[in-house]
Amino acid sequence: MTEKERLKLQIAACKIRMGVIESTHGAKAGHPGGSLSSADVFAYLYEKELNVDPACPKKETRDRFVLSKGHCAPGLYAALAERGFFPVEDLPTLRHADSYLQGHPNMNTVPGIDMSTGSLGQGVSAAAGMALGAKKRGMEEVRVYTLLGDGEIQEGQVWEAMMFAAHYKLDNLCVIVDNNGLQIDGDVADVMSPYPIVEKLEAFGFAVKAIDGHDFDALENAFEAAKATKGKPFAIVMKTTKGKDVSFMENDADWHGKAPNDEQYETAMGELRAKLAELEAKA
Repeated sequence: MTEKERLKLQIAACKIRMGVIESTHGAKAGHPGGSLSSADVFAYLYEKELNVDPACPKKETRDRFVLSKGHCAPGLYAALAERGFFPVEDLPTLRHADSYLQGHPNMNTVPGIDMSTGSLGQGVSAAAGMALGAKKRGMEEVRVYTLLGDGEIQEGQVWEAMMFAAHYKLDNLCVIVDNNGLQIDGDVADVMSPYPIVEKLEAFGFAVKAIDGHDFDALENAFEAAKATKGKPFAIVMKTTKGKDVSFMENDADWHGKAPNDEQYETAMGELRAKLAELEAKA
C-alpha cells in the first residue's frame, strides 16, 4: 500500500467517525462505541475492497456486506454516505421518525444495505446463505462479507452458521470479528468469554488471520489472504479499541449505547476535526 492510499483510507475513516458522532448526537441515541471501533474496516471495505456501485446499489454481480452487529449502523451509514450512496447531510436524521436512517439497517429503505439486521447472531447465517447462493448460481465473482461483534459471538446461532460455512466450503465468504473487548454489560471476558476466538474459528474449519483492526496495511494483507484462500471460508479477527479516536469514549463500555450530549459532541468533533486537518495536510 502506498502512503497516498493509506492517507486516503485514514481520511475516510476519520470522516466516518465524524459521521458517527454527528448522527448519534442528532438522534440523542445510538451506539457510538462499536461504530468507532469499526470505522477503519468500514473505510477499507467501502473505499477499497467491496465491488459495489452507488449508482446501481442492487446490481446482481455486486459484493454483499452484512452488518451482523446491526446496532453499529451509525458507522455503516457514515461509510455509505462517504461512498456516495446517499447525502452525508442526512446522517444527523438518524432515528428520527421521518428518516430512512433508523437505528438498525433496513434493506428496504437504505441504499446499499444488503440485509436488515439488529437481532444479534443472525448475520453469519444470512451471509453464508448469500455465499452459497452465489456459488449455486455460478456467480464466482461475488464475494460476501459480514462484520460481527465479539460479544455477539456469544450467540449460539453464530457457531451453527460457521459450521455450515465450513461444510459447504464457502471460500467466497469472509467473516470479520470486531474484537474491541467490550459489550453493553462490560468486558466480554467477564460476561461470557468467547476466547480463544482464533482457535475456535480454526476448529470450525475456517482459515483465520488475527490483526490490528486499525492498521490499514494489516487489513489489506488480511483481505488479500481471504481472496487467495480456496476450499474454506476465511475469518479476520481484528483487535480494536472501542470508541477509537474520541478520547473520553475509548475503552469505556458506557459508550456502547449512548449518545454524546452537546458538550461532549463539541469535544469529540473538535478532536476529530483536528485529526482530519492533520491528515489532510499530509495528503
